[in-house]
Amino acid sequence: MFSMQLSHRVFGLTTALVCCLPLSPAMANELQKILIVTGEGTEMIPTTLTEAQLTVEGRGATASQVQTAIASQSNRLVTFLKSQSVDKLQTQGLQLQPNYVYRNNERNIEGYVGTNTISFQYPSDKIGKVLDEAVNAGASRIDGIRFLATPQALTSARQKALTAATADAQSQARTVLGSLNLASREIVKIEINPDPTFQPRPMRAYAQAAPIAESAPTPIMGSEQTVTARVTLEIAY
Repeated sequence: MFSMQLSHRVFGLTTALVCCLPLSPAMANELQKILIVTGEGTEMIPTTLTEAQLTVEGRGATASQVQTAIASQSNRLVTFLKSQSVDKLQTQGLQLQPNYVYRNNERNIEGYVGTNTISFQYPSDKIGKVLDEAVNAGASRIDGIRFLATPQALTSARQKALTAATADAQSQARTVLGSLNLASREIVKIEINPDPTFQPRPMRAYAQAAPIAESAPTPIMGSEQTVTARVTLEIAY
């Protein structure tokens, strides 16, 4: 009888102690009710830069002839572009390969063909004249252009988009909790989601076989670029 009463008292004491212990931070977080919302912000900015791709092409009886011709033509083009103080001047691709023809079901080499593709960036309002003159300087064709915003403009736009995304997430939370007669307690986690893959306006075909009259430079008009940001909030209520 004594043993049973002692066990009962010990068990009761242990139970009371456990009930009175404060919850650990980890246990308290598990008991929190969390609302997760994701806000989105978008900013449109003008594109003031144009990236252009120019290709030098050469054909000849031998590989060395083609290579020499392309090198000479490319040097003239690069010298001209440097004189215009273009940005991001770089080689995009260099190719030299046999030119095959088929006669009587047989493949034969009829000379060689080579290309050297160069890209650069320049202000959109001035690039038209540069493109026209690049043909005279050695470019065989203009393969394409795309429009870009400056790095400074992109940074500023992203900051504004983040601010808008945060406000959007908070507005969603207020709407949802308010409709349920609940109140937010605190924001327990903030996550800035990676920006969606951004592709500037794609390159467009812009081939030219002959120079345009100097009095009429080709007009190049930019567009707008979209910058999007997303912010996720976890809100205890």
